[in-house]
Amino acid sequence: MKHFFTRFTRFIVLAFFLWVSRAATAAIEGVAMPPDDGKLRIICFGAHPDDCELQAGGTAALWASKGHKVKFVSVTNGDIGHWREAGGPLAKRRLAEVEAAAKTLGIVVQVLDIHDGELLPTVENRRTLTRLIREWNANIVISHRPNDYHPDHRYTGVLVQDAAYMVTVPFFCPDVPFLTNNPVFLYYPDRFQKPNPFEPDVVVDISPVMEKKLDALGIMVSQFYEGGANGNPSFVPEDPEKQKQRHKKVRDDFARRNQSLAERFRAQLADWYGPDRAQTVKYAEAFEVCEYGKQPDKKELKRLFPFFGE
Repeated sequence: MKHFFTRFTRFIVLAFFLWVSRAATAAIEGVAMPPDDGKLRIICFGAHPDDCELQAGGTAALWASKGHKVKFVSVTNGDIGHWREAGGPLAKRRLAEVEAAAKTLGIVVQVLDIHDGELLPTVENRRTLTRLIREWNANIVISHRPNDYHPDHRYTGVLVQDAAYMVTVPFFCPDVPFLTNNPVFLYYPDRFQKPNPFEPDVVVDISPVMEKKLDALGIMVSQFYEGGANGNPSFVPEDPEKQKQRHKKVRDDFARRNQSLAERFRAQLADWYGPDRAQTVKYAEAFEVCEYGKQPDKKELKRLFPFFGE
């Protein structure tokens, strides 16, 4: 009897793995992966509908201008990100804003239907991000660092880190073909020092597309002109002249934000562009290579960020 149950157990296990294998093969055959047209494929994750645009809008516009494929993904729907409104109407408003911004930048965008402020690093969310990276057939994946100030930012970073290995595992999410080449994973910049500060591996001159980035950010009225979750009625003046002043202040503040990155990382700009060109760079975006995923050398980074020497 004991030998019977041992053989039966082995049979069940073998049958299960055979079923999984066939199911995976059938599912993979039904998934149309993007064609390899020689263009880079970049996917950026942000916690909310505005994070990717803030952190990588300029570099995305540069990639898009060269015909490369860029996708921004907001991991939550931003449905509590305002001082006056919330819920479904706000989520729809913010979706419309990022869709319009994506058209300005020449990219595509997706917003996941997860409540703002409630993101958790669950297995299901890990599966979701793994599938998105695979479906995009990404060469480059960019996200928050996992020690950012907002819990949604932190957990977006954790989920992307978790996906950095799982995208290559055949029987994790077998419904989507696994990647045979692990992408390069990178982080957006921040100023947090503990447990470790941001250290840029790539700094990009976005001066040629800064006006386009500012135009895209200007579309997100709910977040910037109106102040988002920490705004108040004073952000929305009734006087037309004061409205113009408010719009100008928002635009100027964002310009200064990317100007400060250029100043902060002037030495790294010199490493990529040479000292003479680096001194002329007015606006920049910066990225740090994650220790997970593919580890590129400088030659590979120049291929992935094909803007240097122009």
